[in-house]
Amino acid sequence: MRVKIKKLRQDAVIPTRGSQSAAGYDLYACIDTYDSCEIMPHATYKVGTGIAVAIPDGYFGAIFARSGLATKKGMRPANCVGVVDSDYRGEVIVALHNDTDEKQQFQNGERIAQLVILPFVTADFCEVDELDDTERGCGGFGSTGTGIVESEQEYEQLSLFND
Repeated sequence: MRVKIKKLRQDAVIPTRGSQSAAGYDLYACIDTYDSCEIMPHATYKVGTGIAVAIPDGYFGAIFARSGLATKKGMRPANCVGVVDSDYRGEVIVALHNDTDEKQQFQNGERIAQLVILPFVTADFCEVDELDDTERGCGGFGSTGTGIVESEQEYEQLSLFND
């Protein structure tokens, strides 16, 4: 698959894979005015990559955490998985979040996330009065494989979405 990419800044780095079999392409920080940047504890900073991409129709770019950055520095995308739609042409930006109780620093040119190109299926939603019954029913949040199926009444009492 061919994905067109445009450098928006001269020092931007084209995404790379860590190995021949890697699914993710590393995204690199491209900071306009600094060599490095700090993220305060439990704060989020929007980090530009200096690139724009043209992902083919029928696909999207999923932005995932880099395991090393998450485990060593406690930093990950704030929305856990970012989405780059095929019709988006602006700069790819990673909302990087610091999950630790200490300031964390990243450098210009540092790998901050990874981009995985994935196919998707579009859906036409159809409102109905009733859904078909299943063995699982309304059981959720840890109910599968336990043999415990909550009654609909118990589910309604626990639901965070009821008034």
